Amino acid sequence: MLDGVTGLGWGGIVLYVLATTHVTIAAVTIFLHRAQAHRALDLHPAVSHFFRFWLWLTTGMVTKEWVAVHRKHHTHCETEDDPHSPQVLGLPALLTRGTELYRAAAADVQTLERFGRGTPDDWLERHLYSRHPTLGITLLALADLVLFGPLGLTAWAVQMLWIPVLAAGVINGIGHYVGYRNFATEDASRNILPWGVLIGGEELHNNHHAYPGSARLSARPWEFDIGWLYIRILEMLGLARVKRTLPQLAWRGEGEALDLEAARACAAARLELASRYVRHVLVPVLREELRGPAWRRLARRLRGLPADLDGALRRELETAAAASPRLRAAWEGYLELKAQWASAGSYERLRDALEAWRRRAEASGVEAMRRFARELAGLRLRGAKALA
Repeated sequence: MLDGVTGLGWGGIVLYVLATTHVTIAAVTIFLHRAQAHRALDLHPAVSHFFRFWLWLTTGMVTKEWVAVHRKHHTHCETEDDPHSPQVLGLPALLTRGTELYRAAAADVQTLERFGRGTPDDWLERHLYSRHPTLGITLLALADLVLFGPLGLTAWAVQMLWIPVLAAGVINGIGHYVGYRNFATEDASRNILPWGVLIGGEELHNNHHAYPGSARLSARPWEFDIGWLYIRILEMLGLARVKRTLPQLAWRGEGEALDLEAARACAAARLELASRYVRHVLVPVLREELRGPAWRRLARRLRGLPADLDGALRRELETAAAASPRLRAAWEGYLELKAQWASAGSYERLRDALEAWRRRAEASGVEAMRRFARELAGLRLRGAKALA
């Protein structure tokens, strides 16, 4: 009986741990994150309850607590009120004390009341899952011991560490510190890898912060989100309904004037367009107009879509723009676009504002800016479920 009732050796136990921890990751990203925290999809009650039961068994996490802490993170990202920002607390703190930070935030009654609304509140939640969160992981420990003998306790330890290390440490820590950016979000979020497999697609963290209400986290053709694959399978089986995805743009070439459809596409994909403007207008103009190591470094930083584009880096850009009328026109065009997206209020007003901006861009004498303005006029959204 030292090998447990299964008689499996190390190889079999490793496969068991990999399979069970992957189901746990799928439950976190599909149920807790995309369905509960962001309401990006609806799950069939049977699927939702399976995920709730599985998370109770393998993590002891309470749905309302996880959702509340995550929503607070998005509301106060990279500030003193962010429950887990490596930009504020430091990366070592997230890697070594991520679970402690989560528990401290989850213990705040005001956080739960403000950010935890809409989570399950049925009999099972009140009398079992929330009331006895450690019972599930205790039962899992006993099951592992029976199945695999003493080695089962090692398997159980890995199962218990999986979410604290990968979620609290890697996603919350490294995902706001190291990686690449598709979108110039105001926070420091980054995509850790373009292939989201090990953490269920959560590796694509910058994409998520750009469009948090999207059920799909991949944004580029070369990116892969395995969580989205599982959602599509559930949807085809009638067990899920996707409500929103990030906008997919159809670039139809250059147009002469903006219409309401173009304005709607611009509103939905404003972060995509802001990032495209930086890389396809600001960076080329900067490289053409200015010379020297300092300007080359500035161009490289801009290509990385840094989070401080409106902070310290803005002062450097304004200094550079003072030495180049063309760069100044391109930089002012970027600021005007952001202001219009933020204050338009309706598609009609945005269309009129963008059309006026397009005419100014045509008269700017900056070819990259003129080309960008013409492309806006031909822009369309693909997909009825795109975020608007």
